[in-house]
Amino acid sequence: SSIVCSTLTAVTRANIVMSYSRIACLSTPSVYQKLRQRLVEGSDRTSAVVLEYDHTFDTYGQEFIFYDYNEPLSLPEDVAPQSFDIILADPPYLSEDCLTKVAQTVKYLAKGKVLLCTDEPHIAKHAEKLMGLNICSFLPNHKLANEFHCFTKYTSILLSRDSATATLCL
Repeated sequence: SSIVCSTLTAVTRANIVMSYSRIACLSTPSVYQKLRQRLVEGSDRTSAVVLEYDHTFDTYGQEFIFYDYNEPLSLPEDVAPQSFDIILADPPYLSEDCLTKVAQTVKYLAKGKVLLCTDEPHIAKHAEKLMGLNICSFLPNHKLANEFHCFTKYTSILLSRDSATATLCL
């Protein structure tokens, strides 16, 4: 999960999605937390949920959805297909099997826009094949040794900049 991403990366990714109405943070609790802080400041047209395995986050009440990537479509009945404008996803494990299962969830939830962060080059071709995602130039900062990249199906000014420039958009 993106608990390992830096605060700056979490804030940047939260900023990227602030203009959307319904946001799903899939295994991205640190991004969700930053997004929630921004929403508390007064955006009544935007809502977000966090889909996460760790029950620590059930303190968020209805905004928390238990998620086990091993059961990618085992979601509550009130979570409708294509009900989110954008999905931020950070697969909990760096494997093709995990990404395949996360992709099933993403395809079920997303209206179309997806921002996926994972290691590269190991997963790049798999992300493109499964979800039609392309690598973008934004480089997330994190606390792991692996080189991470973001992948998306859409264009964003923030995502087209390098990580040093993207920090200026905060």
